Amino acid sequence: MIYLDNAATTKTCDEAIKAMTPYMNEKYGNPSSAYEFGNMGKEIMDEGRKKLSRIINCSPEEIYYTSGGTESDNFAIKQIPKTFKGRGRHIITTGIEHHAILHSCQAMEREGFRVTYLGVDRNGRIRLNELINAISNETVLISVMHANNEIGTIEPIAKIGEIARKSGVLFHTDAVQSFCHIPIDVKHMNIDILSASSHKFHGPKGVGFMYVRDGIKIHPFMDGGSQEKGLRAGTGNVPGVAGMVAAATKAHENMRRNVKYVTGLRDYFINRVMREIGGIRLNGHPVYRLPNNINISIKGVDGAVLMVMLDLKGICVSTGSACTQNNTNPSHVLLAAGLSEAEAGNSIRITLSEDNTKEEIDYTINVLKEEIKKLREKA
Repeated sequence: MIYLDNAATTKTCDEAIKAMTPYMNEKYGNPSSAYEFGNMGKEIMDEGRKKLSRIINCSPEEIYYTSGGTESDNFAIKQIPKTFKGRGRHIITTGIEHHAILHSCQAMEREGFRVTYLGVDRNGRIRLNELINAISNETVLISVMHANNEIGTIEPIAKIGEIARKSGVLFHTDAVQSFCHIPIDVKHMNIDILSASSHKFHGPKGVGFMYVRDGIKIHPFMDGGSQEKGLRAGTGNVPGVAGMVAAATKAHENMRRNVKYVTGLRDYFINRVMREIGGIRLNGHPVYRLPNNINISIKGVDGAVLMVMLDLKGICVSTGSACTQNNTNPSHVLLAAGLSEAEAGNSIRITLSEDNTKEEIDYTINVLKEEIKKLREKA
């Protein structure tokens, strides 16, 4: 198997598995317990906050554990506006967000909040003047993802954060695809709230975290206990946190090397495909792009059919977000970027990791050429 769908999930690294194991079968005490056996779990969670905080330049007290990106996004979109609704009932986001954001915004609209969905340019970047014009005295939250999960476009987060800070509006970013893949400094970027998910950087599934800037008071998201300073009740996922922190530590330490290597594979793939296969369009920004992301539209080829044909050859790719693979509608991200429904339907997403090799890329390109030729001849 050649796995080229790392935006959907990543292989759990050996370091994460090793870190998790003792907290499942040896040190399995409840971290909220008062005795020492449970305190071992609390210690690993506290140490984890310190390590994660150093990666994004915040304090350990600003890190809150969650079950992953979806919960963190729901937390931000649903609780912050409710907490600050006395100031106003207006939320600003974009039309290319993950559905965890978009569906949460729709839920807030049903509760009487007004949501502005900013458009994007052909490369998937928001227009800062449109953001500025959308802000009003009623705006309580701006949520713009750091990097898009489908087309890989990196948004101008520092500038967005600066605009939000000057306007007195809280700024949230979904960093699920970017954390530990590109540098993040929440202070430099003026980020107030950030979402991240472990399984996107070789950690275990079912665990993630939120950064919430000190001084921002939010209503609890889950009631039932005093965990996570009363914001998120529930027994701490000690093994998950241990694995996530181990994976994050490894990814952060190797980030510069991984970015260089994966970017090289990405550009090699794009250059060969654009040169050797006609009718290819690269989706997303050509420069401000995640190192591992390749999203292409292939003229005259149904992306879903091509995905199945590649699967039969042992190659795993996708046609978009893994959370919407059972949805037959065209990608909302590609449509927002100006593609027609036909162009969006002709697209596939390939996302790499440092585990991939040039030999795998060459094999994939050769298979692509064969299968695309077959599909075009049948059309």
